Amino acid sequence: MLKPADNPLDIRNSMYRFDQLAKHRIPSPEHVTEETIKTYRELGYVAIEQVLTEAEVKAAIDSIDDVIHGRIVGPKIQYVRGRGEVKDKIEFDTEQEREFSVRKLHKFVDHCPALHHICFHPSILSVLEKMFGEAPRFCEDQALLKPPSADAGIEKPWHQDMAYGNFSYTKMVAGVWIALDEATLDNGCMHVIPRSHRNGPVPHYAVRDWQLCDTVVDVPKDEAVPLKPGGLMIFSGLLHHGTPPNLSDQRRRALQFHYAPESAKKMSAEEYKIVFTNEMTKAEC
Repeated sequence: MLKPADNPLDIRNSMYRFDQLAKHRIPSPEHVTEETIKTYRELGYVAIEQVLTEAEVKAAIDSIDDVIHGRIVGPKIQYVRGRGEVKDKIEFDTEQEREFSVRKLHKFVDHCPALHHICFHPSILSVLEKMFGEAPRFCEDQALLKPPSADAGIEKPWHQDMAYGNFSYTKMVAGVWIALDEATLDNGCMHVIPRSHRNGPVPHYAVRDWQLCDTVVDVPKDEAVPLKPGGLMIFSGLLHHGTPPNLSDQRRRALQFHYAPESAKKMSAEEYKIVFTNEMTKAEC
């Protein structure tokens, strides 16, 4: 039996709110101005609609399906909790069962031309260069799949991306989260705490995931970021963000890429431990 803290409905109701929507939103990349960049730096995020075309979204979804069903070989597949990340073939009764058992794909850019195109999309890179004040450097690719499943459609708890070692740079990284399906309040759209990046790094703990302690999340300030397919959110690597479980009957597929300023250096292991873990203090969540 699930403990209350592990119950998806309890998590949804206690750790997220759905009556406040993101305010920093612009209609297209062409509308990015100096004021947009200023507000991004203040709030830690910006939502931009109509970045990808319908054809680009479809090509991305087709590529994800090709990876899941073995028509493209090379990317890594992470199945639901309990299966872990495996390389061997797994047998499923139906194609839908296979699709609904995948939580994440990664390391696909070099194998999927349609996804490589999006990762290096001129409109995205142009906005990032304005935000960084220098050329962006690609760091990592992910496809984040939240099917209508109690297992695979689970919550991604509140966290800061730079608390993950891959993104621990000496300058602020940026995440780019792209909706392929409509991301709604019901199926697990992104949630953010505006301005939380300005408070700096916060220790993370292995609880439901590698996450912020629930007690430090300023839930009353939570803003949800619904997006239409082809829309995206760019957010600071220190912004507190998460996605609630998908308790709807609609899947929610998204791409996520991370970029660092070209001049950024990776933190040393010791620097990372000091700022993002409890190893130095032995504090507990």
